[in-house]
Amino acid sequence: EKEVPNLYGADPSQLFDDTSVAPGGQPTGFQGQGVGTMGHPGRTLLSDPMSNLAMAYGSSLASQGKDLVDKNLDRFLPISKLKYYFAVDTVYVGKKLGLLVFPYMHQNWEVSYQQDTPVAPRFDINAPDLYIPAMGFITYILVAGLALGTQNRFTPEILGMQASSALVWLIMEVLVVLLSLYLVTVNTDLTTIDLVAFSGYKYYILKMIVGVVAGLLFGRMGYYLTLLWCCISIFVFMIRTLRLKLLSEAAAQGVLVHGARNQLRMYLTMSIAAAQPIFMYWLTYHLVR
Repeated sequence: EKEVPNLYGADPSQLFDDTSVAPGGQPTGFQGQGVGTMGHPGRTLLSDPMSNLAMAYGSSLASQGKDLVDKNLDRFLPISKLKYYFAVDTVYVGKKLGLLVFPYMHQNWEVSYQQDTPVAPRFDINAPDLYIPAMGFITYILVAGLALGTQNRFTPEILGMQASSALVWLIMEVLVVLLSLYLVTVNTDLTTIDLVAFSGYKYYILKMIVGVVAGLLFGRMGYYLTLLWCCISIFVFMIRTLRLKLLSEAAAQGVLVHGARNQLRMYLTMSIAAAQPIFMYWLTYHLVR
């Protein structure tokens, strides 16, 4: 039997020719280049000047965007300043609560400064804080739930409405005060956070919460007597605190106020102070029966 010669010098069992190797046994230029490139793709990418430039430009844009967000966020919500209003300790909280419930004997109402910066609340009882209003607001909601539960009126929806309505009234109160300050053109260092703190003191446990508890224990007569004391206390506290912020130095020292603008400032101070008892009654009267 005559053997047919292999004209191509390839293995008879191989269906296709191997074109990846040149006749001399060296790999082709395309495959050799592909192996080197695909073996270390990151090294080639980093060594590319255009890639480095794109990465640097992207990092610069990200940094600028972060600075822009931080700047605008601090403009509308000064998170860095909030730390000041929570810089309290146990001694400050105890003294502040006593001042809120009995402000009649306190003499010096001026906020202390250190290098044109107000000192932290834990070093000055006259400095406003947000710790007491926040804790008072939360406790007020819990006591409201307790009062509704003892009257078989508790539902999660009613408790949610109680919390949301109290928060909405607080926001509306602060907005009205800011608008009034703008219309009266009062130049004061009183900030929006200060107004939130002063308006939030009404939720303090010895104001609204004790009044509700007194109503639960002693009926409506106990509620009204406690509320009367708390209303007088908060009114005196707000008058003596805000007069140093809104009135002129002469009014702060007890001198008779003259001029239409100062008269408006005095009326505004008294209106803010008088609004606190009204809100206290509005937010608690339906909890006592």
